Order: sequence, then structure tokens, then C-alpha cells
Amino acid sequence: MNIVLFEGDCFFSRHDDRYQHIRKILKKGEGDSFFAGIIDGSEGTATITTMDDSGLTFTFHEDRSMRPLYPVSVIIGFPRPIQLKRLLRDVASLGVSEVLLAGTELGEKSYRKSSLVERGAARESLVEGCMQAGSSAVPALDMFDSVEDAISAVMGNFAEARGVSAAVSGIRATSVTCARLILLDTVNPECSLIQAPLDGISRRFPLVLAIGSERGWTAHEQVLFRNAGFMVCSLGSRILRTETAATAALGIALAKSGYMEGRE
Repeated sequence: MNIVLFEGDCFFSRHDDRYQHIRKILKKGEGDSFFAGIIDGSEGTATITTMDDSGLTFTFHEDRSMRPLYPVSVIIGFPRPIQLKRLLRDVASLGVSEVLLAGTELGEKSYRKSSLVERGAARESLVEGCMQAGSSAVPALDMFDSVEDAISAVMGNFAEARGVSAAVSGIRATSVTCARLILLDTVNPECSLIQAPLDGISRRFPLVLAIGSERGWTAHEQVLFRNAGFMVCSLGSRILRTETAATAALGIALAKSGYMEGRE
């Protein structure tokens, strides 16, 4: 934990992982301070006022406002639940603004019913990633039964922001938004991701990156993405795990757009 995030009372019980981290890893005691932040709020310094076997209390002093997340959304086909925890942690640590989990036509339907993908457990993974990254801003998380629903949600958000009515079928992304829309696939890619036009990613021109589940996309899903204006790119000829592809793709996109160099 490079930042300890909290919301609500300034108290951690002795059963809380944050209490254990502060006591055993940071080796802090009464009167000591640590870097802390309010979830989706300000970041600053927490000072321990009491600490015993029941837990710890602290005061919080704001040092700076929440730093914004990067203008990147990811559509991800539901992976295996154990992979999902790692994936959410990693994409959150990389600073994406939004994660849209979508059921896919080739994906295992039981993955969406696992307790690990319930909103509580999923959000815990996102928060864990943010604490690793030292940031208080937590990505938004939405879940959809199908790729079509996820695309509709993304395009609807962009259309609403521009005052335009949009539907997945028939309307091209260029008429709704200037977002960079990228579908990762090894089947008939237009270019490699490193060659894609990613240098202009900004609040005005956000990136939407779609990453499939372990069995990939169907031809029907590929058509849905193409009709919505997605450009098909690859990460090479090797077939990667979903979480590996997500991390690699986000690293490339953030580097090409300048965010890896500290750009806000």
C-alpha cells in the first residue's frame, strides 16, 4: 500500500488489512503519520491518535486534491474470476477511468455468477490497485450481459455528452464522438497497437480499449465493434491472457499519449 485509502470514520479495526499493514509493515504507532486518502477524494497525511489491540484511530489533514484518472475506458470480456481480481487491481493501478465488464458469446457464463465478480469484491480489487498506485481516485465499474450492451453504454455516454442520440446499429463513432476506439484482436487487425493513432488521447479525445475474454470475440461481436467505429489492432501474433493483454495494451497507450511521463 503506497497510500492508505478510507471512507467514513477515521478508524481501522484490528481485523482490517490496513491496520495490519500500518502496524506490521509500516511499523507505525501512536503519534506517527502515514500517507492516506479519502476514496474518490483528497489525499494527505493521517496521524495515529490511538492504537491498541482493538484497532487504531487517526486524524486526517488534506494536502492536495484528488488527482484525476486518465481518459481511458476499457471494455473487457469476463475472464476467469481468479484472473478478474488481478486484472481489476492492475488496470486500476494504471489509472483507467472506467471498466466495463461484458459477457461474451464464447465466454463461460458461470464467470458472471461467481461471488468474486459481485460489485463489493470487484470494487475491493479496484481500491487495492489504487492503493498500490498511491492514488485516491477509483475507476468506475459497470457490468453488462453482452458486448452489445457494453458498446451501447459507451456510445450512449459519448452521445449524451454531445447531445446526440446514438444506437450501436447504424451510427458510426465519428458522428458521435472523437474518441479513439480500439478493438484488440489477432484476427484481421488493421495494424499493431503501437502503430495506432494514440498520441492525441485527452479529456476531449478519450480512449476506449476493448479486450476479449480467453476465447476471443465471435464474428458477430467483431461486426458490432466495427459498426460502432472501432479500429482493430493487435499486440502481435501471440495469444495472451486477458490480464496480460490489458496491462500491455494500457502500457503502450499511456506511453504513446504521454501519460507515462507524468502528464496529467
